[in-house]
Amino acid sequence: MISSVSPASGAPGGGTVVTITGSNFNQATAVRFGTTLAPGFTVVSANQITATSPAGSGTVLVTVTTPGGTSNGVSFGYAAAPAPVLTALSPTQGPAAGGTAVTLTGTGFTGATSVRFGSVNATSFTVVSATQITAVAPPGSAGSAQVTVTGPGGTSNGITYTYVATPAPVLTGVSPGQGPVSGGNTVTLTGSGLTGVTSVLFGSVPAVSFTVVSATQITAVAPPEGAGPVQITVIGPGGTSNGVTYFYVGIPTLTSIVPGQGPLSGGTAVTLTGTNLLGATVVRFGGVNATSFTVVSATQINAVAPAGSAGTVQVTVDTPGGTSNGVPYTYVVVPVLTSAAPAQGPLAGGTTVTLFGTGLTTTNAVHFGSVLAAFTVVSDTWVTATAPAGSAGAVNVTVTTDGGTSNAVTYTRVGGPGI
Repeated sequence: MISSVSPASGAPGGGTVVTITGSNFNQATAVRFGTTLAPGFTVVSANQITATSPAGSGTVLVTVTTPGGTSNGVSFGYAAAPAPVLTALSPTQGPAAGGTAVTLTGTGFTGATSVRFGSVNATSFTVVSATQITAVAPPGSAGSAQVTVTGPGGTSNGITYTYVATPAPVLTGVSPGQGPVSGGNTVTLTGSGLTGVTSVLFGSVPAVSFTVVSATQITAVAPPEGAGPVQITVIGPGGTSNGVTYFYVGIPTLTSIVPGQGPLSGGTAVTLTGTNLLGATVVRFGGVNATSFTVVSATQINAVAPAGSAGTVQVTVDTPGGTSNGVPYTYVVVPVLTSAAPAQGPLAGGTTVTLFGTGLTTTNAVHFGSVLAAFTVVSDTWVTATAPAGSAGAVNVTVTTDGGTSNAVTYTRVGGPGI
């Protein structure tokens, strides 16, 4: 026997927990709301059952069935749910591409089954509470659309949401316009309509990272790519921009330097040969920049060696593609002469003169006064030369090497019988 149910009414969608009071509820096997079984019930005692109401409408009789039979019925009413009411949207506009998260405020949102922007369902929505829903605007045409919510009680009033026509972003420049194939360098993109950009692409590869600085500027970190040009594009709410060209530059390589040595004072013009030399920004001899350089082609650079210390340094080239390997360049000391033997000879020349000193290995000329002489380099400390013919008297003998021209030693031409 049932004496009462509490509460005596509930939502048409069901789900109301109802306490049934009465007697002889032990071994209850079913609770019905009209002809519909309760989706769940618990026998608390012989005098009480709690049951969850199923969906329904109007007024029905609640009954309990036990092995002893079915009880009397007690009325339970399904209250008609009111239609939801919208009072505000935030924000009230967004791009035609959709994707804007919109907060709907109002009443009666529990059990909402759809949110529409005009006749189009929201991309997604979440019922936060009976008074708030968050929804993602679907794509739409430029202009206004009425946002509505549909729930068990019907469809709400509409509130205006405006789709704003957003032009595609435009790129006008990129600086620098080139970088290494390894990526990692930061470039600055300029243009218009860059607010809200969601992606920056180097060809088809996304930037490592990017920052929208303003509506006219973005900074982006280049990803690795193969050598050659790519188009940089950006994607925003209004679509994809035009492309601007960016060059991936291969790492420079050096294969030779000619000549490979010169004086400590610098000033030697050298030719560097290699690959990927276009756009070179620096040529270094060890840690010292070349006095000057000219990029002749992708495979050749002409440079002037700076002053340096005795010994070998590595010559390298910097380009937007990175720093090359090094090729050796040797700074040679100025040669020094200490003596000539013999120190005199006949006017007719032909005497073999041995010149002693240091730094003679790279000797490339021997002068008796202003006259070139034939010579042979024996060692770093010893050169033999054939004295040329000349007038009687003393002349200065000098040696020229890659390190420069030596001091002079005296050689005297002597006239007379037998000489």
